[in-house]
This record gives sequence, C-alpha cells and structure tokens, in this order.
Amino acid sequence: MQAFHNNPAIKEEYLARVRAHAAADEIIKGRYWEGGRGCAVGCTIHSSNHLDYENLLGIPMQLAYLEDSLFEHLPVTKAKLWPELFLDSINVGADLSLVFSKFIIRVLGNSERGCIIHAKTPGSEAAINSVINLYKRKIEGDVVRAEEWDLVRDYVADTTANVAARAAGDAAAHAGAHAAYAAYAARAAARAAVGAYAAARDADFDSDCSSRVLHFEWMSDVLIEELKNASVS
Repeated sequence: MQAFHNNPAIKEEYLARVRAHAAADEIIKGRYWEGGRGCAVGCTIHSSNHLDYENLLGIPMQLAYLEDSLFEHLPVTKAKLWPELFLDSINVGADLSLVFSKFIIRVLGNSERGCIIHAKTPGSEAAINSVINLYKRKIEGDVVRAEEWDLVRDYVADTTANVAARAAGDAAAHAGAHAAYAAYAARAAARAAVGAYAAARDADFDSDCSSRVLHFEWMSDVLIEELKNASVS
C-alpha cells in the first residue's frame, strides 16, 4: 500500500478538505461526522469508517485509529490543527506499514517519557520489553507467529503490578497477529495510546493535568516524526 495511492492529487484533495473544515470551525471532539461537522477522522473522510483511510487514502487503518485517539486527547486548539498536520506529514507514495510498530516501540520504551519508566517492578519492565521486542522483530522483517503474540499477551496479563504493564499487554493483545481480526488490530493504536496515558497517569501527574497534556503532545510529535520518516516506495 502506498500513501495517497502514490497520487499527489489525492493528498491535495483531502488536505484542502480538512483545511476548509478548520477554517469554518467544523472540527470538533466527541462525534465522527454529523451535520457537516466532526472529529479528525470524520472531517477527513466524512464518515466513521476507519477502513476508508485504506481505500481512499492508502493509509493503514491502524494509523486512522491512532490519529483519532490522539485528536480526542490533545488540547482543543491543537486538535483543530491535527487533521491537517497528520495528512501533511505523510509523503505521497510512502510505505506506512511500519509506522505503527515504530510508534509503539517509542511510546512504550522511550527512556524519558515511555511507559517503561513507570514500571515499578522488574516483572513489569520485562513485560513491557517483551512487547517491544516483538514489534522490533516485525520491523526487522521477521514473521511473528500468532502464538507468540498470545504468549506475550498472557504473560503481561499475569503481570499486574502496575498500569504500565497492563498498557503494554493491551497493545500486544490486539497486535494484528490474526488477520481475521483486522479491526481489533487497528484499534490497538487507540488502545495503546490511551494505555500509555494511563501508565503515565500512574506517575503522580500534576493536579491541573498539565503533565497529561504534555504527554499526549509528545505522543503526537512522535507519530508525526515517524510519518515523515516513512520511506517512499
């Protein structure tokens, strides 16, 4: 799959659409698409069908769910600009198949902001690393069998010491090992993002939620970086 089906006109069409919605103040939280207004996904494809990102835009459904989840957690001002930033970051013809894996590795394992820093026991840290290692193998081109994802899922489920481990397990549980559950695999993007927030929340955030906001802004920056860096076929 190539981003925008390797057609610059498609990118420009959808960029123009989300820019027009932003200018008209029609990008809102809490609904997909209704009465000419909607969220990041709704104002992009004029529906709630995340699979349309693949059909219309050549963008993996996982990334549509990820865009969706981050949009709902960004501050309103930045959220309104998010659909344009997301699309504009993607190069025409880019191969986006590994973007989600690279995003998850950074969100779980970053030494300054990742879930790993909130692991409170060696078992929790090992659980998170077990998820990271499977995603690294995917990036390296290794075929990760369904049974391996299941083993990691079960291992993390047994490691209940803190929220970070459970967030890692949530990402593993819907990691896309089973082709029959493509929608569940796609929702892993949103679940992982929210899971990372839950792990960070466990680390005594400020009462005014400023640290939570910064955490989501950081995750959105990570995604944009990975989108920009995706290789063009």
